[in-house]
Formats: sequence, structure tokens, C-alpha cells
Amino acid sequence: MPTSTLLSPIADREPSGADIWNAIVQAAIVSFRARAFHEVTLEVVAAESGLSLDTVLERFPTTADLMVATVQVWNAERMAVAVPIAERHGAVPFLRLLVQANIEDPSLVRLLTAVVNIAATPDHPMAGALQRQWIQFHALVERALTRDVALERESAALDASRGAEQLIAVYEGLQLQAMVRPGMHLLDAFDHAVAVLRTGWSHSSPQVWEI
Repeated sequence: MPTSTLLSPIADREPSGADIWNAIVQAAIVSFRARAFHEVTLEVVAAESGLSLDTVLERFPTTADLMVATVQVWNAERMAVAVPIAERHGAVPFLRLLVQANIEDPSLVRLLTAVVNIAATPDHPMAGALQRQWIQFHALVERALTRDVALERESAALDASRGAEQLIAVYEGLQLQAMVRPGMHLLDAFDHAVAVLRTGWSHSSPQVWEI
């Protein structure tokens, strides 16, 4: 079996199963940063990790298995930095930090966008695991907004669950536009949209348009 450069820091001992699993996932992250979604195969990840294809297949029998693990690990690494911002400064600064991070490195957003189709396919074996990522994200933003209201950083009229839906719609929708509209000023667009949202949050009864 080839020696993995991702396992080199533990070269003084035999790598454990967890070491190999992590090396494969980190190789997948490197691969998704460098390539389009459809170009990242198990063979590509094996080559990147320096491990044999059989070793990769033992841990991840399908590309979908590896994608789900990669999304979970990559997202957790990003959130480890961002979640303390939500706790200290609120939901909007938290999401704004993520927007800035995604501008600097858009590869995770590209992967998340690509796997939406899997998450939205009811009978797909990986759908539930991916859906939990989005459900947990909404819950995190909702908790942050609940805290914001309690600390009077946001309007007392705000329904935190609805506010989380709206903020995430702005956050995800604008990033999708930015991926296919080169030159779009994503951070400015986010700031403007959030300012409009906050104005609406100050009203207890939303305006309804009937056609």
C-alpha cells in the first residue's frame, strides 16, 4: 500500500483505522477544492491520499458515502470557528462571517450545492444524513436569533424560527446567485438584504400581497 502524505505526522506508529478514515476525508476536501464536483471520484481521492483504492473502498464503498462524510467533517471544521461568533455577537454577524469565508474559499458551498439533489431525493440512502446538516443549521441560527431578541439585539416582534428561515434563504440564495453571476458583490448584497429584513422584523404584522 502506498504511504499517504496525509498520514506522515504519525509515521512513527502504525496508523489506526480512524487515522486512515480522516486521511481519506481530508484528501476528499483537497480534491473538491481543486476539481469540479463530478470529477472527484474514489480513484481521485485514493490518489490524493496516497492510499490504495481498496483501502478507500473499505471505508467508503460509494462516492455518496464519502461525500456525506466530507460534508460533515468540512462543515464541522468551518463551524468550529464561526459558532462562537453567533454566541458572542448574534446570528447576523455569524452568517456574515460565513459569507466572507465562502467568498475566500467557495469550494465548500459548491459541494453543498451539488449534494442538495441527493438530500432532496426521499429514497436516497444518504438523504437523511444530509438533511440533518440543514436542519441543524436552521436550529443554530434560530437559537442565535432567540438570544438576540432576549438581549435586545433584534426586535422583540421577531419570530426566531421565521427569522432563521429568512436569513438562511438570503444567505444561501445570494451565494447561489454569486456562483453563476461572476462579478456580483456578494457581501454587499448580503448586507443590503439583511438591512431590509431587519426593517421588516420591527413590524409585528407582516404585509401580505394578494394577486
